[in-house]
Amino acid sequence: MIKRELIDYCLTYPSSYEDYPFDDTAAVMRHNVNKKMFALIAERHGKLYINLKCDPVRADNLRIIFDSVTGGWHMNKDHWNTVYIDGDVPEDELYKMIEHSYDLIKPKAKK
Repeated sequence: MIKRELIDYCLTYPSSYEDYPFDDTAAVMRHNVNKKMFALIAERHGKLYINLKCDPVRADNLRIIFDSVTGGWHMNKDHWNTVYIDGDVPEDELYKMIEHSYDLIKPKAKK
């Protein structure tokens, strides 16, 4: 999987958009309504990775199960995971992680 494919997948979520607040190498995927970030896609040491928001208990479990999932690089390690692409995380599991991250940041429905 390449960076553009990850970005394009993230853009399939409603009201999501691509942003480059740091530099042109790190793509930040945000929700258009609240501007919250649900993914950061970049390269580090020649490896493509994605930072994803995650429930703390689930984050710990994913780090135990997969070698290519670590505490979020440059992020709160309790609430963010870094997933190195082309590691041991199956593509369908990666998509579930992205969906979970998006669900955590999307605006809540008003009662």
